[in-house]
Amino acid sequence: MNLLSKIVIPLFVVLVIMYGFRKKINVYESFLAGAKEGLYITFNIFPAVIAMVFAINIFLDSNFIYFFLNSFRNFFNFLNIPLEIMPMALLRPVSGTASLAIMNDIFIKHGPDSYLGRLASILQGCTDTTIYVLALYFSSIGIKKIRYSLGVGLFADFVGITVAFLLTMFLF
Repeated sequence: MNLLSKIVIPLFVVLVIMYGFRKKINVYESFLAGAKEGLYITFNIFPAVIAMVFAINIFLDSNFIYFFLNSFRNFFNFLNIPLEIMPMALLRPVSGTASLAIMNDIFIKHGPDSYLGRLASILQGCTDTTIYVLALYFSSIGIKKIRYSLGVGLFADFVGITVAFLLTMFLF
């Protein structure tokens, strides 16, 4: 298996070059054109990434989310939802890195095999970084009307969060 993992990518590159040669495509020029386009996209995306990271760091460092969630403590206790997981559930659609940091804190405090650790792992897999994707990718190609995409994406995240809670509750 180790040998296979070492030869897959070089084999793929050789197959692409052979296919390009067979179709009479200049593979090197196509590669350079793709690299230029990638750099152009990166240059256009960079300001959105910086703004998103800056906003998320300010939000997390202010501890506003913990203050906000404490006001719903009784509601979460009624639903048997641990309050410690809610920052991750709320931030997952916004930032994958922030949710990973919260998951890491949960692993350190409670352990990866605890109920909270398993819930955090399932939650990480059941949701996506919807707002991040919309802000980053849609802005890079100039799409301004994201209303329906945002609604569908956040609904999918809500379903994923709900399923993560239910799966963890029933399986663990």
